[in-house]
Amino acid sequence: MKIRGLLILMVLLPGCEKAPPPFKPPRPALVMTVGDASASSAMVLVGEVRPRYESSQGFRIGGKVIERKVDVGAVVKKGQVLARLDATDSNLNVAAAIADVRAAEASHALAAAELDRQRQLFERKFISASALDMREAEFRTSSARLAQVKARANVSGNQAQYANLVADQDGVVTMIRAEPGQVVQAGEAIAQVANLKETEVLVAVAESRMNEVKINASVSIKMWAAPQKIYAGIVREISPAADSATRAFNVRVSIKDADESVKLGMTAGVRFDQQMQQQTSGLLIPSAALTQINGKKIVWVIDRNNKAQQREVVAGDFTEDGVFIRSGLQMGEQIAIAGTHTLTHGQPVKPVFEVVP
Repeated sequence: MKIRGLLILMVLLPGCEKAPPPFKPPRPALVMTVGDASASSAMVLVGEVRPRYESSQGFRIGGKVIERKVDVGAVVKKGQVLARLDATDSNLNVAAAIADVRAAEASHALAAAELDRQRQLFERKFISASALDMREAEFRTSSARLAQVKARANVSGNQAQYANLVADQDGVVTMIRAEPGQVVQAGEAIAQVANLKETEVLVAVAESRMNEVKINASVSIKMWAAPQKIYAGIVREISPAADSATRAFNVRVSIKDADESVKLGMTAGVRFDQQMQQQTSGLLIPSAALTQINGKKIVWVIDRNNKAQQREVVAGDFTEDGVFIRSGLQMGEQIAIAGTHTLTHGQPVKPVFEVVP
């Protein structure tokens, strides 16, 4: 009986053991590669294509416009006439100046002849030295008078030429306010000519992101009208003061390889490279990837075996796009960026990489 009971007990004992726990697959975890450039980390601003050089031009004299020879959008060459004033009065002034020159020349010739005769008489002792000095003074006065009227004649000639408004550079007309019959003042802006050889994009940068913009920094530019092509650009100018209305800084970006597809007034997107900022501030990661355990800044690193490893890091500045890690991470490492509070040290995970639109 004892033997039979022992046999029954040996048969029943294995059935009383607990079943092994079911196999749990690795938990999916949203991860990213540290240092990867993405749309979320790069600053993209929208601006307008403008010429680097654009000059306002006006007549150097006042008068009545009698002809406009170009329209907005016309391509002009240096020296080409844009508009003309009524030059009747200028031409009369030129004629009067020429007449004054001829009269002064006649007076000067007479003074020269009289001085020559007086010198001959002085040599023969027929006149005194004071009489000769008087004739020499008259000759010098006539010489000065002749030079004066010639200068006035040159001024009058220039005034007649100023009746034509000419382009001072090659370019395109972006504005013209000259209509026949219009009376304009000297110096009044009549036309604007933009130089098309150098174009740039004007963007406004918020003061909170000015540390991402540096002079001569490389950028990429994409036109909204032609998004299939990317142009190379460089930061040429940064306004030293913020705009009083928008509190943003105007930044001008030169387009280095602009072609005929780039038109003035186009809308362009400017993408600023984050490499310079990362070198000075650290590695940028999403704020959700950083957690705090026992007063320490922690990032969960996914190792080569797809296991979560807890690592302490030194955090830097917080920005709109995330936080900069000054030390503790290396370029190219993978980190978890979502659900970090549920991870445990050494936990197997299935990496799911963030999809950048």
